[in-house]
Amino acid sequence: MEKIYLEDYHVGEIFVSQGRTITETDIILFSAFTGDWHPLHTDVEYAAKTQFKERIAHGMLGLVVGSALAFRLGPYVVLPKSFIAFYGIERVRFTAPVKIGDTIHCEVEVKSLTVKDEKSGILEQEQAIKNQRSETVIIFTTKYFVGRKPLGVV
Repeated sequence: MEKIYLEDYHVGEIFVSQGRTITETDIILFSAFTGDWHPLHTDVEYAAKTQFKERIAHGMLGLVVGSALAFRLGPYVVLPKSFIAFYGIERVRFTAPVKIGDTIHCEVEVKSLTVKDEKSGILEQEQAIKNQRSETVIIFTTKYFVGRKPLGVV
């Protein structure tokens, strides 16, 4: 199911990634890498007194790990071979916590295909990161600047 150009996608097309379990180690490594040691993520006693009753993953950790899962589908499925550049991310919403032990996956739906000129266009996808109970924990829209099929290529 390799994709090469903007025209190889169809609005409404859906891709679903494999799952990945978020571990305590992920949270500690993310804290160390980013410097974000907020006690909601790293202090058991503090987190027990919050509305979550336990430590949760950083929202950005869930976003980064969850969105990258889509690339496990193959190098030219979610992004085409003609990928030029990341164009943007919009409307990010963290709708539920990602907890230690949750297994998340990413569901990607093609929302629009916009022609920019004869050589390029914008591939817009809505991505939903869901947990093992199929609850959406993060939702966002991505846009990619990609190549178009050259004239005469079928």
